[in-house]
Amino acid sequence: MALKLFNTLGRKKQEFKPIKKGQVSMYTCGPTVYQYSHIGNFRAYLAWDILRRVLEYNGYVVAQVMNITDVGHLTSDADTGEDKVEREAKKEEKTAKEITKFYAEQFVNDLRALNIELPMKFGWASKYVKEQIALIQKLEKKGYTYRTTDGIYFDTAKFKKYGALGGIGAGKARVLHSPEKKRETDFALWKFSGAQKRQQEWKSPWGVGYPGWHIECSTISTKELGQPFDIHTGGEDHIAVHHNDEIAQSEAAYDKPLAHYWLHNAFMVINGAKMAKSAGDFYTLADLEKQGIEPMALRYLAISSHYRQKLNFSKSALEGATNSLNKLRAVFTEKPQATSHKPQVSAGYKKRFVSALNDDLNMPKAFVAVWDLVKSQKSLADKQATLLDFDKVLGLNLAKGFRIERIAPKVRELILFREQAREKKDWKRADQLREQIGKLGFEIRDTDDGYHLTRR
Repeated sequence: MALKLFNTLGRKKQEFKPIKKGQVSMYTCGPTVYQYSHIGNFRAYLAWDILRRVLEYNGYVVAQVMNITDVGHLTSDADTGEDKVEREAKKEEKTAKEITKFYAEQFVNDLRALNIELPMKFGWASKYVKEQIALIQKLEKKGYTYRTTDGIYFDTAKFKKYGALGGIGAGKARVLHSPEKKRETDFALWKFSGAQKRQQEWKSPWGVGYPGWHIECSTISTKELGQPFDIHTGGEDHIAVHHNDEIAQSEAAYDKPLAHYWLHNAFMVINGAKMAKSAGDFYTLADLEKQGIEPMALRYLAISSHYRQKLNFSKSALEGATNSLNKLRAVFTEKPQATSHKPQVSAGYKKRFVSALNDDLNMPKAFVAVWDLVKSQKSLADKQATLLDFDKVLGLNLAKGFRIERIAPKVRELILFREQAREKKDWKRADQLREQIGKLGFEIRDTDDGYHLTRR
């Protein structure tokens, strides 16, 4: 049951073979911290949390690094427009550092709420400016750069493999043309500040300015993980431009691969379109919590789908995820009967679970094994032991039981009694129990596949 992953570089499943035995170096494209991250963003971080947990479940020690973009990400992929952080600082009448510190802290808080394992290190772009300048100088000496009135650009015509990631090709990896760029695919390595004073700018051999967006990832990943490293992850929207740019500048500089495996997640969509801050059509984790939806329900929804398939967000889907999560938690509301039998992880169900995980993180298939286990005739003790083992990957904190649920045992008991009454079609008794639950501060609403519980 060797681990196989779909490598965007080559566009096929490949057996995973790390550079160093038993160790994995992994770089994850992180957030630009100028606004709250939305739940579409967290679809990516949840996917890569599952990847990391699967690697660890397979016995690897994982060194994961994630960048924090606090400078250089412009409003246009054409290397034009305002710096997103600088623009938000003006809007909120705060300093750029105040903006980035606040939204980075909120991002980490949301990671914790979703039980996403934190990386070994967060690499802030502004703390690697010296290294970014050194990398640009290296590219300059090798003849890969040219100067315009607004910055230093990478000449993609000099890098013959440009666009290889995802089979995009140089002719398809298009960005809008910017004045003085030699071709559409060329990208900024360093931007000049110009006449308008910026909050974040640095002296360089080419003049006062700031680094382009793409150069930070090459710099941070190589400094912290070496080059090449094992796995680079990110959203599918990064394939055409950002990740092909990373590959071009890193491999041009060091004449060796940047990463061996490139993994990309599909979007979470709402009304058929990608969630985007620019469109204003998105939800934050706080938005969901205000509606009584706990973060772990979003985790369940996101991880139960395949990371390379688009995930359609809807309130009904979240309610279904909440119900499924609560049914898993219900396995832990009872104590196994005292016997001489020592709880054991089911070898058969674990084999099915691992087989699914190692087939390019096939979480839908893995959850089939989970639910078949729950419905099986295995003893309660063995079910609990097996689910807790699986939860090392699922990350649903099943051992903690209900969370909305920081509710008294009496409420849990009433919920279970009501479910039993519903199964017997004793609707009168079920309504009576609903009223009792309501008096204790909770509202329970029936849905097609179970129930949804919220605080009043």
